[in-house]
Amino acid sequence: MSRISQPDPELTHRLTRRGMLGVAAGATAAALVGAAASPAGATTESVTESATAAGITGHGRGRPVLPPGRLGIQLYSLRDKVSTLGFAPVFAELEKYGYDEVEFAGYTQGSAGPITLAQLKRLARDHGLNPIGSHVGYYSDDPNAYTFAQNLTKVLDDAQALGLKHIGTASGPFRYGSTVDAWKRAAEEFNTYGAAAKARGMKFYQHNHSEEFSFATDNPKVRLYDVLLKETDPDLVFLEMDIFWAYSGQFRFSERPDGTPAPFEPLNYVLRQPHRYPLFHVKDGVSDPSNTYGYRMTDVGDGDIDYQKFISAVTRLRGERLAHHWQAEHDQPAESFTFARRSSAYLHSLREKC
Repeated sequence: MSRISQPDPELTHRLTRRGMLGVAAGATAAALVGAAASPAGATTESVTESATAAGITGHGRGRPVLPPGRLGIQLYSLRDKVSTLGFAPVFAELEKYGYDEVEFAGYTQGSAGPITLAQLKRLARDHGLNPIGSHVGYYSDDPNAYTFAQNLTKVLDDAQALGLKHIGTASGPFRYGSTVDAWKRAAEEFNTYGAAAKARGMKFYQHNHSEEFSFATDNPKVRLYDVLLKETDPDLVFLEMDIFWAYSGQFRFSERPDGTPAPFEPLNYVLRQPHRYPLFHVKDGVSDPSNTYGYRMTDVGDGDIDYQKFISAVTRLRGERLAHHWQAEHDQPAESFTFARRSSAYLHSLREKC
């Protein structure tokens, strides 16, 4: 059921506050599913038009659920526009829609022409966008591949040049298999990457899909995601929960292979260790038990994931309101600018329940 309704003048006021290696991992996911105040930028007229066209209303009269300055977007969602138009027009649109941050999925423009990291950093800044993170591959059989395992120094050099505070991977820790020991081995490597990132003032993170919530093949009582949390150093390795995929994992893996119950709630992982989740992917889905993954991906606000509840639960924790970054994403949007505009308008419309 859609949570879209009618436009709200409070939303308009809120939105005027401004007064691709990781692409490979994202493409795999797509195939499966068929800290600061922002500078002035968006005009009242453009934001009003955006909100009205999206048909979004506020949800109550309480404090905005979304913390100021913390809405971003994973640029994989806009890969078609970046490759044809270039970063500048894309960033201009995101500024108009009320975004504060961007998460990269590669640093090139495809057919739109080359761009240097210095130019990219300046371009984001000129549009009031904070480059918050980036997805890079975990490993490859190619010794020259742009991955953490093969070219850690280059990956961190580039992240540092862009001024990123987070640098991570959307690859699962399946490099050595799906046993407990295999994941312990991957966790050791993640700790190494985390230590190297920390030495440069950054946080290394891993972005989940649904398979991380499956069970170890050698010990079906053990959930692999729990191995990752236990075996990685909480001061070195952080998590970017893709909320859609976490709930897909809940659908797929709430029973062990022998059929015994193993329920879990994705939100509880965050509430137990909120410091480990600096980043989130805000991705929505319509519940569909006939689908292998339990949901059909849709624009944020059109699905069944309760983002008012989820974001509020995290940001209400003591000291946590501004400690997290919320990145809108859709693997295969019908029209990527429309997705970006409507998702921003919806998330900005959410209000705390009085």
